[in-house]
Amino acid sequence: MDSEAALAGRIAQERAQSKIERQEASPTATVLLRIASAFGVTLAELLTEPAAASLRLARAADQPIWTDPSSGYQRRQVFLSSTLPLELVEVDLPAGAFVAAPASAYALIRQVLWVLEGAVTIIEGDQRTALQSGDRLEFGPPADVVFQNETDAPCRYLVAVVRQRS
Repeated sequence: MDSEAALAGRIAQERAQSKIERQEASPTATVLLRIASAFGVTLAELLTEPAAASLRLARAADQPIWTDPSSGYQRRQVFLSSTLPLELVEVDLPAGAFVAAPASAYALIRQVLWVLEGAVTIIEGDQRTALQSGDRLEFGPPADVVFQNETDAPCRYLVAVVRQRS
């Protein structure tokens, strides 16, 4: 029976991938993070046009925004540079929403999260940290992470990412 369940899971995953490839469905943040880590790039590098990474000035209206179709999580790429290994991302996480990220997404980066408005719970592996407006968290070694808004109000936070490539 286990092999039947595994086969059913693979078939469902292949169907979902085919819908994405045919542009009948949009990939979730989790799927995009897995793709980015497979290519050894950050989510920002996967989602942002190369020319946008070289702009010295980026007006708010020109900063790329992407919304996760599953959770409503919205990320604004505030800063990305091809010459500086820093990324700044503003995230709006709707009330009750969560986004999961695999440990592989953190293999080549270090990051700090700063809560601007609301509250968010970060679950890193087996460690759970509740953050309120003004709190900040430096992430530890690569682990599976869940960003979860357990409140009935939206949360907005800034993530500073430092790319660490050899």
